Amino acid sequence: MIQKYPSTLLENAVSELSALPGVGRKTALRLALYLLKRDVDYAEKLSLAIHDLRTQVRYCEVCHNISDKAVCSICLNPARDHRLVCVVESIREVMAIENTGQFHGLYHVLGGVISPIDGIGPNDLEIDSLVNRVASGEIAEVILALSTTMEGDTTNYFIYKKLSAYPVKVSVIARGISIGDEIEYADEVTLGRSILNRTDFKDSLRF
Repeated sequence: MIQKYPSTLLENAVSELSALPGVGRKTALRLALYLLKRDVDYAEKLSLAIHDLRTQVRYCEVCHNISDKAVCSICLNPARDHRLVCVVESIREVMAIENTGQFHGLYHVLGGVISPIDGIGPNDLEIDSLVNRVASGEIAEVILALSTTMEGDTTNYFIYKKLSAYPVKVSVIARGISIGDEIEYADEVTLGRSILNRTDFKDSLRF
């Protein structure tokens, strides 16, 4: 194998950095050279932060959001509305919705959406745990806040059918989010209004 750089250590660093999503080898080289210019203390802190992220961050036992403890700070917050649960695809959507400052309930992170083409079925998602939360009788409304894609709509409908046996209101965010848009990329004003102006899920069905 031909070595592209004057240092095997630099080559190894570039190879690892370029494995990150959205980071090509040129960007990885620029980052590696930047790290070489910084103090060793900075590199050690960065290394420790990454190690702690991977080994110590947990998933909330209730909503599956990331957490430093068994139950996340949102679920433990007594000021939140614990009878209102917003269902999202991933942790990124939790952050996006929190940034709007418009939602004060709890969350439920599915970990994806139903996508047969990608081999992702209902059993691969945190749907059963959502049903169990609703079955406890402590939840009055479930807001479906999945991306307005075919996969998102399919997942919405599947959840709606699963929850239809329980006395819980199921709503969906307003279509201020354009069809095909990803929730995490929506601007905060639009996303906030979509949550506030949510509608009953039954009204969103097309027959």
